[in-house]
Amino acid sequence: MSEYFATVVWTRGEQDFLNKRYSRVHEWQFEGGVTVPASSSPHIVPLPMSVAENVDPEEAFVASISSCHMLFFLDFASRKKWIVEQYTDKAVGTLAKGKSGKLMMTEVVLRPEVTFVGERPSAEALTELHHQSHDACFIANSVLTNVRVDEAFLA
Repeated sequence: MSEYFATVVWTRGEQDFLNKRYSRVHEWQFEGGVTVPASSSPHIVPLPMSVAENVDPEEAFVASISSCHMLFFLDFASRKKWIVEQYTDKAVGTLAKGKSGKLMMTEVVLRPEVTFVGERPSAEALTELHHQSHDACFIANSVLTNVRVDEAFLA
């Protein structure tokens, strides 16, 4: 078993909290010393109470799924002796009402573009690498969200 830690810090300052016009800007602090400027999404809480340039929880959710999938993909490709030169995923998450009627991240679509050096896996082998990566991804295994790889990126 492993444990992971994050510290989330928000401070009110002089803002009028009760009128709900307070800033949603906060920080995510991680054990390695990295601090990430965070905010609510401007799609959820309008500007200026949100900051569009900061990472919001929905973006981080999509990034964590994409990152987890990629890390397993790289590992499985390495085991097969396929050299990955670059992996870029412009993943997209959809926030919508779920079956319960509550807003949730209903889907995350991974759109990985992978460049190989030397021997490249066949389309079938590439599809299998993505299936293995999805099955192994801790984050995808932890959520109700439908996570899939866009088939256009499997060729």
